[in-house]
Amino acid sequence: MCIFAVVSYNKTRWKKIRRPKLHTLRNSIMTRKQAIKLFQEKRIRTVWDDEQEKWYFCVADMVEALTDSVNPTDYIKKMKKRDPELAKGWGQIVTPLSVQTAGGKQRVNCATQQGIFRIIQSIPSKKAEPFKQWMAHVASERLDQMQDPEKSIDQAIVDYKRLGYSDAWINQRIKSIEVRKELTDEWQRTGVHEGLEYASLTDIITREWSGFTTKQYKQYKGLKKENLRDNMTNLEIALNILAEASTTELSKQRNPKGYKQQTKVAKEGGSVAKAARKQLESKLGRSVISESKASDYLLPNNEEEEE
Repeated sequence: MCIFAVVSYNKTRWKKIRRPKLHTLRNSIMTRKQAIKLFQEKRIRTVWDDEQEKWYFCVADMVEALTDSVNPTDYIKKMKKRDPELAKGWGQIVTPLSVQTAGGKQRVNCATQQGIFRIIQSIPSKKAEPFKQWMAHVASERLDQMQDPEKSIDQAIVDYKRLGYSDAWINQRIKSIEVRKELTDEWQRTGVHEGLEYASLTDIITREWSGFTTKQYKQYKGLKKENLRDNMTNLEIALNILAEASTTELSKQRNPKGYKQQTKVAKEGGSVAKAARKQLESKLGRSVISESKASDYLLPNNEEEEE
């Protein structure tokens, strides 16, 4: 799910939740995060890559901002004809990334600061120097967030509020990030290998309390590449938190060694949430596992309406 920036939030309510450590946020919030930044009231779509610690800027948006062209795609074609060296190295300069467009998610050409600076060399624009300063400011903001955990958490809250999530849901979601990180730290401590083994244990926990593997759960909600937890209801998140927190505590108590021993702990942790789910469903007279996803209850194009 794309995440867009810029709104305020209730700090008093947020203080009720313990703040995760810096590495929790860097590893857990999102590998790639999308945002809309403004340059002199022009919208520039950007993508932050946590692994490379770099911003990627939408090339077409950048060209439009610097040239006021009504057809930036056509301008780029003409620019590459004027600059054969730029055209020759175009494949190394730009990277196709999935970003939000008027017609939904599409892959568009993006470039890092270095790539954008090379493209700017082929654009005779008085706005070039202010644009470079703006890009440096955007990068500095992100680096500040990485150095200060509170800024990263604040941005995560801003992002979710921007999409229209409720305060109660956001509080649950941030807490789930902390609980998940504590669980993966425990898995690492007991010799579980990141990647397939983490995914397998997650499936065991999820299947035990919900009846679905992660993949089946996403299919049930009609999701594809979207983040499952970003599409859970309050109750679903609460049960998932209970399952993962229970697994962590059981692991600390029993001190299993490696993946094989952790599979039993994962099932037992999931069963704690399963028991809670069954008891609640008996009171409600319905299942709490919902087909609902974020797009069913968040306003479409909410990020554009609030710009």
